[in-house]
Amino acid sequence: MKRFAILLTIVLQSVAVFSEPRHITVAADGSGEFTSVQEAVNSIRAYMSDTTYMFIRNGTYREKIVIPSWVTNLYMKGESADRTVITWNDHARIRNMGTFRTYTVWVLGSGFTAEDITFENNAEQLGQAVAVHVDADRVVFRRCRFLGNQDTLLTANQESRQYYEECYIEGTTDFIFGPATAWFERCHIHSKKNSYVTAASTVEDHEQGYILNRCRLTAADSVTRVYLGRPWRPFAATVFIKCDLGEHIRPEGWHNWDNPDNEKTARYAEYRSSGPGANPQSRVAWSRQLSRKEVKRYTVERVFARHDGWSPAR
Repeated sequence: MKRFAILLTIVLQSVAVFSEPRHITVAADGSGEFTSVQEAVNSIRAYMSDTTYMFIRNGTYREKIVIPSWVTNLYMKGESADRTVITWNDHARIRNMGTFRTYTVWVLGSGFTAEDITFENNAEQLGQAVAVHVDADRVVFRRCRFLGNQDTLLTANQESRQYYEECYIEGTTDFIFGPATAWFERCHIHSKKNSYVTAASTVEDHEQGYILNRCRLTAADSVTRVYLGRPWRPFAATVFIKCDLGEHIRPEGWHNWDNPDNEKTARYAEYRSSGPGANPQSRVAWSRQLSRKEVKRYTVERVFARHDGWSPAR
C-alpha cells in the first residue's frame, strides 16, 4: 500500500507539472527563448487545456505564421502594439495563390487571444492580401493593429466567434470580410481608398454576422466615397451601433454588389450612427434603422453564447 501511495504521488506530481500554464518569450534580438514566433508556436504541446502565454518583445518579425488546430488556448501578447510587428507580403497574384493563402498569420487553434500586436500584409496593391485569416472559434484580439490593403482581415469559418476590442483596422476594398460572427468594440476602421469597408458572407441560418459597436470610421484625405458594406454572399448580416461615421461614407450607405436580388436577403442595419457620414434618411430602402427595443438584442453575451455560453469578457 505504501509503495502504491508513492507511485500515485509521483503520477500526480507529473500531471501537475504538465498541466501548469507555460510561459514563452520571443525576442528578435535573441534575448528570449525563441527569435521566431513560428518556432515558439511549434514548441507548444498539442491540445493543451491550460493557457500557453507567449510574450513577444518589440521587434519586426518577418514571417508567415500558422497557429495550427492542435495549438489551443494560446495567449499571445506583444510588448507594444506599434512596435511588435508581424509582417509578410504575399498577394493573390503570386503563383496564382488566390486570396485565402496570402495570410501573414492564419489562426486555426481555438481559444486564441492576441493583445498589443501589429499584424501586417505589406504587399504591393496588386490583388487581395490578407494580414490575418481566422478560422478558429473563441478568438479575441485586443488593442491590435491590422494593416493592409484589399482583404486585410478574413473572418473565416461560419461557426467561428471572434471579438475585436480597441483595434485599428485599415484597408482599401472589402478589408473586413467573411462568414464568421464577429463583434468589433470601439475599433478604429480606416479606409485608404474609395471602396467598401465590409463584405460579410453570413450564412442564412445564423442570425448575427458583423456587429460594430461604438466604432470610429475614418479615411485618408483623398477618400470621399466609401460604402459601409456589400454582401459577399446573399444573407450578409452587418450592424453598426452608435458608430462615428466620417464624411467619406456615402449617403446610401450600402451596395448590392451589382445584384438586385441581394437586396431581398442582405441584413444591413444601423442604430444611432453619428458624425457627418450618418444619413439615416438617405440610406438604401433595403437597409434598416433599428429601434431602441430591437438594439437590446445586441449584447456580447447573447451574440456569442450558443451552446457553451462563451463570452470574451475577462
